[in-house]
Amino acid sequence: MLGDGVYFLALGFAAAKSLPPAEVGMVMATGSVPRAVLMLGGGVIADRFGPRRVVIGSDAVRCVLILSAAAALALTSPGLWLLVAVALLFGVVDALFLPAVGALPPRLVEPDQMMRLQGMRALAMRFGNIAGPPAGGLAMGLGGPSAAFATAGVLFAASVPLLVATRIGPLPAPGGAGDRSTRHPDAEAPAGAGARAGSRAGAAWEELRDGLRHVRRHRLVGPLVLSGAVCELGLAGPLNVGMVLLCQDRGWGSTGYGWIIAAFGAGSAAGALLLTVRGWLPRAGAVQIGTLLVSCTAMGATALAGSPAAAAAVALLAGLVGGVCGGLALALIQSAVDPSYLGRVTAVISLTGFGLAPLSYPVFGAAVAAWGPTPVFLAAAAFACLGGVVGLASPAVRAAELSRPAAR
Repeated sequence: MLGDGVYFLALGFAAAKSLPPAEVGMVMATGSVPRAVLMLGGGVIADRFGPRRVVIGSDAVRCVLILSAAAALALTSPGLWLLVAVALLFGVVDALFLPAVGALPPRLVEPDQMMRLQGMRALAMRFGNIAGPPAGGLAMGLGGPSAAFATAGVLFAASVPLLVATRIGPLPAPGGAGDRSTRHPDAEAPAGAGARAGSRAGAAWEELRDGLRHVRRHRLVGPLVLSGAVCELGLAGPLNVGMVLLCQDRGWGSTGYGWIIAAFGAGSAAGALLLTVRGWLPRAGAVQIGTLLVSCTAMGATALAGSPAAAAAVALLAGLVGGVCGGLALALIQSAVDPSYLGRVTAVISLTGFGLAPLSYPVFGAAVAAWGPTPVFLAAAAFACLGGVVGLASPAVRAAELSRPAAR
């Protein structure tokens, strides 16, 4: 995550250093295209070859890619096509890495520790998001784009041996019941997961369809994935575009924006810390639905705040309950899904955030320009709350529980 933060800052400022604004936008958008197009295929590869191999291989490849980019930038100025090529290849590798790393948690801990692990992972991601850009900015200031890319490459290089040294347990038994098979953690998926197609033409497509059918038919996983997708589509615009437009409309400026976003991030970190410390919450499904509804409502209410301080307080609440909601949803999904489908299920979840949600940004911006931020924020929050309605309509979600940690 630190490497990611440094890389994205380095890419943006390397483009801004020598390219006009329109081309800077093209460079920054390029990487999202292969992520969106190939993400589901990355899930198939993770399930077929085992997530550990895919995670280590893709992490090593992006290390080599970014260090090569650093060397190229040391020898020449950052041109459009060099940066587009780097962003494109990085997006391809990300489409492999993200589903595979998301499929690892059930192989790392028993089901009764899943909520705690998701909290720790969220904390690590939050730390990377906070510390990565300043580290990239420092490297950029000291040595320019080449030094910033080199810093990202070194961080990726440091993560490879950590991944290699991580102990991966055997593949859990279907249903997340806690007993585990003795199959090797990187063994191929069983015949029912699409591996029966072997090497014949269309095998990957059949495996992808098989994974989508598994999500659709699962009584718990299907509604949770749909609920999360609806919520993500509703909140992505207000959080990533709307806050800037809201602060501009109210005259709060970049300082107000910084406080609001920092409050949301602090709340998310606090929610993740709560999951890490507690390790278990009763009636996890019902709590997940309730926190989703509260978080969406609070995000819409930021537009009703009369000052940056009030908006920051509401954003803090939205981040806090949203952090609990997201961690619970992932823990419930990864505890319940058939282990041979973990990569594909993770790919479907990731596709919403990395592929579909950004498509809402232009629509959200146009709506704010036409009607102002307050009604659009409230409408987006109401749409996001439909994710909670999906959960409420599912008996499996309402009754879902996580395994309680055994006394140690």
